[in-house]
Amino acid sequence: MNHNKPITHIYARQILDSRGNPTLETRLTAEDVTERAAVPSGASTGEHEAVELRDNEAAYLGKSVLTAATHVNDAIHKLLNGDNVFDQRKLDYRMIQLDGTPNKSKLGANSMLSVSLAAARTAAAACRQPLYRYLGGCNANRMPVPMMNILNGGVHAKNDLDFQEFMIMPVGADSFHDALRIGTEIYHTLKKLLETEHLATAVGDEGGFAPNLKDAYEVFDLLTRAVEEAGYTPGSDIVFAMDAAASELYDCSSGCYYFPGESAGLHAAIHDQPDAASDSHDVTVTRTTDELIAYYTDLCDRYPLVSIEDGLDENDWEGWSRLTQQLGDRVQLVGDDLFVTNPARIAKGIRLHAGNAVLIKFNQIGTLTEALDAIELAHRHGYQTIISHRSGETEDTFIADLAVATGSGQIKTGAPCRSERVAKYNRLLEIEEALFDSSYTNPFTHNDSE
Repeated sequence: MNHNKPITHIYARQILDSRGNPTLETRLTAEDVTERAAVPSGASTGEHEAVELRDNEAAYLGKSVLTAATHVNDAIHKLLNGDNVFDQRKLDYRMIQLDGTPNKSKLGANSMLSVSLAAARTAAAACRQPLYRYLGGCNANRMPVPMMNILNGGVHAKNDLDFQEFMIMPVGADSFHDALRIGTEIYHTLKKLLETEHLATAVGDEGGFAPNLKDAYEVFDLLTRAVEEAGYTPGSDIVFAMDAAASELYDCSSGCYYFPGESAGLHAAIHDQPDAASDSHDVTVTRTTDELIAYYTDLCDRYPLVSIEDGLDENDWEGWSRLTQQLGDRVQLVGDDLFVTNPARIAKGIRLHAGNAVLIKFNQIGTLTEALDAIELAHRHGYQTIISHRSGETEDTFIADLAVATGSGQIKTGAPCRSERVAKYNRLLEIEEALFDSSYTNPFTHNDSE
């Protein structure tokens, strides 16, 4: 095989993501091979993420990405034209140098990532290899356990649930296709339960239901019922995970976490009492860092909750260290807004013993190379990784291949609902069929040294 295949054309265009907002799709050609990639966009974004460049003009209510497309079609095309498509690291670092900012604010992380992913896919096609094999080599054979977000709150839903995501993980399955079936059965059973309780069954951005429930206890009680009524056992067949998205709840002026949904519920309950004073004060539910850690500990004691994402604010390194000391030996503590797929922030977390797992969202950092470096750093220091979608997704299935290529063992790509989520699951089914002897292992019992 010729190990030099020069890039001959790069073109980006504006398309729509799953929330109806513009995003980028880039088509990249290296001689006679052309492939494309589209980039996702988040709703709940960390303040330390790389910059997603938007036009901030009238079109699409300020969300158009025509400037980002222009950067691809002009500056990046000129920079990379003639470069070897197989040299992923060089391509990515040339774009990083051209941007020259610490947060990709000049060219935009969306511009750079669309080119980075398209280059990798074109290189794989030129080698006549599936993407997971090109990226991961001959050891890319571990299928991920799905973390299915089946019930939503926070900024992903218009209900009173303060925490953002509640997930099921079919860790008792023997294969990916079995896990997908089990999770889907529980999802549909949950819908029937919600209908029985006259609760909403409309779905949010990531396909999860968004009923108006009181708090996390009520959610996990409902999920436990759904698991059991579907014929499975909580704690062995199914475990739970959650994304608290605590940065969305944090009040920096008081140093506490404010729970508006719980506050509204208590306020309504008080005023529903016949003898309630008409001028009674509103009830405000807040928790300190230590109170929130105690809250999580109680949830873990009551339910098979094995993974908590963004349990504390993205800047509270000291609190994260205390949380890890309290729960880190029994629970996966995932940094999303804390780490933002940034190797420098992950390295700081490792030094401070903050968290023990990293959520990987490549649009948080802006290039495939940096995302792969983040995964490698995490794994080298014993941190788990979870490959993740965003709330604004496309039909692009890159993250499915990435999960297998890196052996992360876990993937977050939403409920078994909405085509942009299901596309990733269907791609994983295809990969598993191609692998034949794939490894599917419970990430919470597997010992890599065995």
